[in-house]
Amino acid sequence: MTDFGGKFFWYELITSDPQAALAFYGDVLGWTSQPFGGERTDDPYHVVSGSAGAVGGVMAIPAEAKDCGMAPWWGGYMGSADVDADAQRLSAAGGKVMRPAEDITGVGRFAVMADPGGAVFMLLKGSSDGGMEAASPMAPGHVGWHELYAGDFDKDLAFYTGQFGWTTGDAMDMGEMGSYQLVSQTGGGDFQDMTGGIMPCPKEMPRPAWLFYFVVDDIDMSVEKVKAGGGTVLNGPIEVPGGGWIIQASDPQGAMFAAVGSKGEA
Repeated sequence: MTDFGGKFFWYELITSDPQAALAFYGDVLGWTSQPFGGERTDDPYHVVSGSAGAVGGVMAIPAEAKDCGMAPWWGGYMGSADVDADAQRLSAAGGKVMRPAEDITGVGRFAVMADPGGAVFMLLKGSSDGGMEAASPMAPGHVGWHELYAGDFDKDLAFYTGQFGWTTGDAMDMGEMGSYQLVSQTGGGDFQDMTGGIMPCPKEMPRPAWLFYFVVDDIDMSVEKVKAGGGTVLNGPIEVPGGGWIIQASDPQGAMFAAVGSKGEA
């Protein structure tokens, strides 16, 4: 099984309307879904799958979080061999524990963290010895790119490379927007090893955050599906190095996501 230590491997949408979100992403990204464990309750946790297996989950915003003003959003989980120890280590390195480590019955132990600039991510150690295999690069329906809008570019870059062993590739000058630093969660240094990028949080973003790019076959078709499903294309399509095209969008409930794929090809 793949070692997901220090790498994003599970993605979770917390939303105001899970059923509507499942229908939207099912059309845009080709996902299938099923309640976790086959349970059918009023508010089940739905596991969503792409072309190579499970990608993540969709759930309703908890009542207590809704009362605190939580809006729909996508979060990412990183693998951890010891959630309590990692949370303590990351806190000492400039991160922040947003929710202390606790157990999820039948799933594992998790904690909610923030990096030095304020972007939120989660740690997770599964409760069983079994694991997942990593999807092949650019598998449709899976995450093909991870992008951090950093609240503190220098501290955040040092945090992820120093604490998780990520490596850096080229840095692209974006003028007034600052530098776009390519990073690899897998430790490689060549362009094909890069799995994401870190850039200063632009003024258009309400807060520092991770943005996840889901792989699609045809970016133009995805644009049409986003619009037809009630979502909004915020930016793109834009061509990126390597020949791919990207869009940034929000779903009908307001959660921001992104897509990457070919243009004009099925």
